[in-house]
Amino acid sequence: MITKGYKELVSEAEAEVETLTVAEARQLLSDPRVQFVDVRDVRELAREGIIPGAFHCPRGMLEFWVDPESPYYRDVFGSGKKFVFFCAAGWRSALATQSVQRMGLNPVAHIGGGFTTWKESGAPIELKEAKK
Repeated sequence: MITKGYKELVSEAEAEVETLTVAEARQLLSDPRVQFVDVRDVRELAREGIIPGAFHCPRGMLEFWVDPESPYYRDVFGSGKKFVFFCAAGWRSALATQSVQRMGLNPVAHIGGGFTTWKESGAPIELKEAKK
């Protein structure tokens, strides 16, 4: 029996991390000191599109890609940029942001409402071709 559900986990994460509105995130889109990070599944990217210039990091690999001691480390996370995480609804990205913040990656934030809210606002998106 679980003692804490996802809603409580997400709520706790949001109390610890910076949550950006879509309007705030859009202002950062062209800032070269900011890197957007999409933690959604590849199927979601193919189906829905992606924020232009976003780096895709599957949620299940995030901690491994962030840690320079990991054999899976990705240099993008050593860039010194501000990282803005997003997923479909803002739940996974809140947890992802909390996790990397606890690891010491800063500055970090996530987009409240996620890609769904981004897309509904008319913010720019890129369509991704599915890999064959």
